[in-house]
This record gives sequence, C-alpha cells and structure tokens, in this order.
Amino acid sequence: MTSGQLKPRTPEETYDLALQKARQDLARMAPHLVAARAGVVYRRLADDSGAFDVPFWGRQFVVTFPEGTVTEAGSEAPPPIAEQILTVHYLTVADGVPMASQWVAFRELPGGMGYAPAFQGRADNRLKQTFGHDADGFHRAARALDGEPLSFGDASYLFRIFPKLWLAVVLYLADEEFGASASVLFDGAASHYLPTEDLAVIGGMLAGRMIKAK
Repeated sequence: MTSGQLKPRTPEETYDLALQKARQDLARMAPHLVAARAGVVYRRLADDSGAFDVPFWGRQFVVTFPEGTVTEAGSEAPPPIAEQILTVHYLTVADGVPMASQWVAFRELPGGMGYAPAFQGRADNRLKQTFGHDADGFHRAARALDGEPLSFGDASYLFRIFPKLWLAVVLYLADEEFGASASVLFDGAASHYLPTEDLAVIGGMLAGRMIKAK
C-alpha cells in the first residue's frame, strides 16, 4: 500500500457511530416499556442494571441496559455489528402496534418507493436468478433458515426475525408463458419496529443467506 492509498474501513469503523447513537437512545428509555412494546423479556440484574432477552432469527441475544451492549446468549461474544445495530434499533423503534397479518412489498413501506429499485437488486432479483428454476433448492434453503411454509406462489416461507418483525419470501417459477419472479415481503406493521433503511438491510440479509444456504 502506498502512502497515498487509504486503508479500507472495517464494518466496525463504518457503523460504530450508528451503534453508539442507538445505545444512547436506548439508555434514555424506560426498560419495562421497551420490553412490552418489543415483545421481549427484561431482567433486573444484581447490580441494579438490567438486560433484555431478544430472539433474533432462531438465536438469542442479550442486550444490557443501560449500556446497550449486545452479545449472543451463552457465549458472551458480540454478533456482527450490523446485527447489533438492528437489535438495538428494534428495541428503540418498537411501539407495540399489533402486527398487521398482511404482507406488503418494500415499495409500500414509508419512503420505500424511492429505494425500491435498489432493493430489488439487493434482494428480489438475486433470489429470482438463483431460484427461478430451482424450487427444490428454494425449499432446502428456506428450511435451513428456519422458514415456515406459506401458501403463496409456487413456494413461500415466513421468517421470524424479531418477535414482532416477520418477513416472507415468495417464489414464482419460470414457465413457458411467464418468467420467474421472487419477492421479499414484510408484515404490514414492519415500519413500527424498524426504520425502512434497516428493513432494506434485513431483506438483503435474508436473500443473501438463502442463496448461501442453497
């Protein structure tokens, strides 16, 4: 590396300010109200601090209060910083609105229309290209990620990311008349639990993990 080249920033360096801001926001909130709104458990600890037990996509995270540090239960190791930010944002954004029990596309989320083409490239199109002719691979990948079967399209699955934040992936296979399509969908109340930018991250994360799981 020459002296004129900049060293690439790590994810921690890139997102540390966002994580610190989220922690500060959480520290100012009433923990029992946060837990009730987010559908998680809050525990008081011996030193007058506390901790939230937050299910995240089949795993269990522990978020200390008021510090806002995130670790994986049983290991005390921090998950990737993107998952830490998503988890703390979930706690701070959750407002307790009931889940809508209906699915919406990313473009229907607040501010989603402007970012919809980028989201399609990040999530929907990648899924279409990978699984448009491979229903068996789609089923295997979804089950490997704890997906629960739905009845939409040629194949579809529900993914419980957080207690009150669910996503779905719907696949329509290519045939002689129509091309393949795939869509990541969100529960209609998703914007009450994460900002749209974070929902884009989770949708892309889901697509990437499904492709890798194939």
